[in-house]
Amino acid sequence: MATSTIVSNTANLEKYLKLPQNGKVIAEYVWIDGSNGVRSKCKTLSKKPSGVKDLPEWNFDGSSTGQAPGHNSDVYLRPVAMYPDPFRLGDNVLVMCETWGADGKPNAYNYRHDAAVLFEKYAAEEYWFGLEQEYTLLDMSGWPYGWPKDGFPAPQGPYYCGVGAGKVFCRDIVEAHYKACMYAGINISGTNAEVMPAQWEYQVGPCQGISMGDELWMSRFLLHRVAEEFGVKVTFSPKPIPGDWNGAGLHTNVSTKATRAEGGMKAIEAAMEKLSKRQKEHMMVYGEDNQLRMTGKHETSSYDKFSWGVANRGSSVRVPRAVAAEGKGYFEDRRPASNGDPYQITGIIVETLEGKVEGIDIASHAAKTEDVELETVVPVAKP
Repeated sequence: MATSTIVSNTANLEKYLKLPQNGKVIAEYVWIDGSNGVRSKCKTLSKKPSGVKDLPEWNFDGSSTGQAPGHNSDVYLRPVAMYPDPFRLGDNVLVMCETWGADGKPNAYNYRHDAAVLFEKYAAEEYWFGLEQEYTLLDMSGWPYGWPKDGFPAPQGPYYCGVGAGKVFCRDIVEAHYKACMYAGINISGTNAEVMPAQWEYQVGPCQGISMGDELWMSRFLLHRVAEEFGVKVTFSPKPIPGDWNGAGLHTNVSTKATRAEGGMKAIEAAMEKLSKRQKEHMMVYGEDNQLRMTGKHETSSYDKFSWGVANRGSSVRVPRAVAAEGKGYFEDRRPASNGDPYQITGIIVETLEGKVEGIDIASHAAKTEDVELETVVPVAKP
């Protein structure tokens, strides 16, 4: 790929990464900010943590991330999952965190908490998920990588699962991300070039319960970090280029103990009936600007109407032909946008299929955070 002028100097960095750490460990705390992005900061630990219980609670300035007002800006980080660090190696770790307020309540943008309550309540149903994360790689000007400057490539057709120059772009980033996920213990199950050039997909799963959201968010963090070293931007926009170009989704594969058992097709059909009654609520949490993608074209269904079918990629939910033939298995919710929050997506699916838990309402929580207006403190430069 062409070289960007804005890249990390990894060749010079390499010799410093090899320096001994004298028994200390670097823990990089990762969290989700107020704009559905990821942030991180590093902490030195005196010894290797044996598990999440060994990781201390920390905090950050929430007024600088859109998560707290300036007059009460401390937001607390509570570690929930830990992964080997593929960038620093050794005993260093990446730490997925929940965000909490000083009042002991989850931060307004902590959607993981709600989903975790639902999964704990319905643990006996044994929910498994597999998410298909699509994304687009952009140059520093914000144009899809490899596209003619101020122009367009040849129409879609040769790019999906393509091989060869002119058909795929930035495979080096994709390969690096794949290996980084494997090293970190993310259950990445595959990857492929997508229909639009410079668009790719990777799959994470199957994962049980809340671990699906943890692993998907950490995989997004890893993708941003890898692309950063190549001077390439990552966008999870569901429709990065208007017109006759495919959008990007987060297709969500779902199964339960009942759908996987003999006669599971009956449980799948019952699930379709329940999903059909909450189309509006699901679309509220299935990603920002999703209506630009969900037009009924480019392998999508209508934004407003629910539908399902066997092997139909133009329906809201697809039941694979092999599942229908075997009479058990899983279904694929094709509605979520690529920028959807996996905690909200998996949480509302469980909520719809199993019932609400007192004090938890996934769609209402999302609606409330849209109305939150926070004072953001911008530091003034001192002479």
